[in-house]
Amino acid sequence: MSHIPYSFAVECIVVSNEKFRETLHFSPSPDSDTTDVSFGLTIFDETTSPSPPPSLSEREATMYYSGLPSSPRLLGRTGPPWVEPSGLEAYRKLKQLSVVTDHELNDSWEYTVAPKVIACLDNLKVLWTSLDVVRIGVVGETFAPVVLWVGVTPKSLASEDAKTVAFECLEVLTGFGITDVEVELRESSVIRSAGPKLLPSVYPSNPIVEVNHPLTHALGLPIFAQATPLAAGTGGFFMAEGGDSNKLLLVTARHVVLPPKQTPNDKFEPKTTGQPRFDVLLLTDKAYEDYLESIKAKIGNHASMVEDGKARLDGVKGRDDKEAVEEREAAQRIMDNGDKAMDALYLFHDDVKKHWDTQAKRVLGHVVSSPPIRLGAGSADEQYTEDWAIIEIDDDNVDRATFPGNVLELGPTIPLWEFLRKMGINSFKYPPDRLLKLRDTISDEEMRQPTMLDQNDERCLMVIKSGSATGVTIGRASGIMSYVREYFENGDHQTSKEWPILPYDVKSGPFSAPGDSGAVIVDGRGWIGGLLTGGAGTKAKSDITYATPISFLLKSIKANGFPNAHLNL
Repeated sequence: MSHIPYSFAVECIVVSNEKFRETLHFSPSPDSDTTDVSFGLTIFDETTSPSPPPSLSEREATMYYSGLPSSPRLLGRTGPPWVEPSGLEAYRKLKQLSVVTDHELNDSWEYTVAPKVIACLDNLKVLWTSLDVVRIGVVGETFAPVVLWVGVTPKSLASEDAKTVAFECLEVLTGFGITDVEVELRESSVIRSAGPKLLPSVYPSNPIVEVNHPLTHALGLPIFAQATPLAAGTGGFFMAEGGDSNKLLLVTARHVVLPPKQTPNDKFEPKTTGQPRFDVLLLTDKAYEDYLESIKAKIGNHASMVEDGKARLDGVKGRDDKEAVEEREAAQRIMDNGDKAMDALYLFHDDVKKHWDTQAKRVLGHVVSSPPIRLGAGSADEQYTEDWAIIEIDDDNVDRATFPGNVLELGPTIPLWEFLRKMGINSFKYPPDRLLKLRDTISDEEMRQPTMLDQNDERCLMVIKSGSATGVTIGRASGIMSYVREYFENGDHQTSKEWPILPYDVKSGPFSAPGDSGAVIVDGRGWIGGLLTGGAGTKAKSDITYATPISFLLKSIKANGFPNAHLNL
């Protein structure tokens, strides 16, 4: 089978099908020596034999295994034609795996049938990764067919050849008199236990663009410490440790991962190599469940759009005038786009459930250093709030070859035109992929004497943040530093200087809220201004947001054990 293009990955499953079995050529007998086995691809003669089943549609390939943990891609199979689910009930046609008992293969598989199947696959030069005998059935239905499932290396087998492989495997089974087993092929890899990698951001045209952000490299990661789950916040920005180290670090506010009421306000650093890790995770359990519900809600929205398109088609049924034709075409586009979006969201939902469903799978890294929280820290000219922690990102969580560095995803909540209006059309360039690359830092001088202009041509430093509580917001950074004071039970107090951020206007709502602590604040050029540490207002809403300036923050990080840390990722 040397002509098979290595362009897809698959798995095989064996299926009983007398109609197509008659069209296949099987040369060896079940008793022949496996070293002499030779299989050839069958040429179907339409004049004498039934036609083979048509190639898989994209919807069958992507929807066939909905509900399974990995929702793998189907590439080829035997068995009856696939009936495409439709309407609002489509997502409920989920499949599940179960074990096979009291079947002939329970006795004959390991030493008799499996060696022949392996020889078949090897002779066909299939790069298979796993062989399983399972039942795969629809959830809620009593009957689930027995399936010979063969995992094949991703991107190694074309769909058309995968179909042929399935029928060759079927011939092996029928050679042993086994006629009640199906054969299917799917994309599959054997994965050893490790945390899932953060996902890449997608283009605005991708249907999952509105829901994938919490699991991507883009800043604004929703994080919490496993030891203190009642406190949650936002991952600020990435740094490289530098020097001889290739470690990737994430900076956030200390009180997010080491909340003062739950942990001593002492310098944090691992005391010994055997000390338990202080793990930091993505998404609390509640946030994870809410996240899944948000994906389902998007699916429901698109399902409603499809139903609306059908109603519009019915409204022009029987008419062929120009307006009716245009309405029919518009309705069909709505339905096609809705179906495409639902397919993508179904698969993404299943992928999230497989890779991120437990806390163990959502471990992002662990805290490696943090000075005590201090107000009025630094030189006499600084006196800022020192409230930061360093998280070392686990290597398994980031593909360094494709890691984009520090990027802020600007959409999709705020549309392009609103960004341009608020940021100043003359000083802000909206990135085509909506990913604002962070490339420099705002100087102390620029903070106090901004050179940029707002939409009214007035000097003003417009800033952006992406937080896990309020998402992407736009605000106005004040050039006049604020001061905050904290009082203690013994009568003492501390005072600190803060970089204040105000809401854009009265209609825009607060710039931040609880849960946004730790977020990075940047300007329209992608220059980092500071780390969000809190705000002034009620417990639920902040009238003014406070941040620690980046110049002081980097100075403090370097002085506390990371002398070579840098932002050039």
